[in-house]
Amino acid sequence: MNKSLAFIATAISTRFRVPLPLPQIQYRFNCSSPSHPSSNKLFVGGLSWSVDEKSLKDAFSSFGDVTEVRIVYDKDSGRSRGFGFVIFSNEDDAKYAKEAMDGKALLGRPLRISIALEKARGVPVVVPRLSDIGHLNRR
Repeated sequence: MNKSLAFIATAISTRFRVPLPLPQIQYRFNCSSPSHPSSNKLFVGGLSWSVDEKSLKDAFSSFGDVTEVRIVYDKDSGRSRGFGFVIFSNEDDAKYAKEAMDGKALLGRPLRISIALEKARGVPVVVPRLSDIGHLNRR
């Protein structure tokens, strides 16, 4: 066991007053790697239903070269789900647009803007857990 895992195991053992397991037991920590932000892609939430790709592109094009705009629509009703994505050709333009437009109104609704995370497809998302700790909380 490396030093950082040994430190974590010792801290847990001390906190929950349980003995450390035998050294021959191998530990396996399963967690998915976090999605890395594509720093030139913005998530834009709080869109009015009347916003279309053209009006969204027009709102952001003053901050730099917008390469793609995509609004997410409900597959049953065909109506906007209230969010979309704006992709810039470079990272600096995207950061500038995020700072300038976050909280500003577009067609009467305030926008919520953040750097978009790439969706991991085909990879299960696993929440990091420490096994066999739950039963220790029940006293």
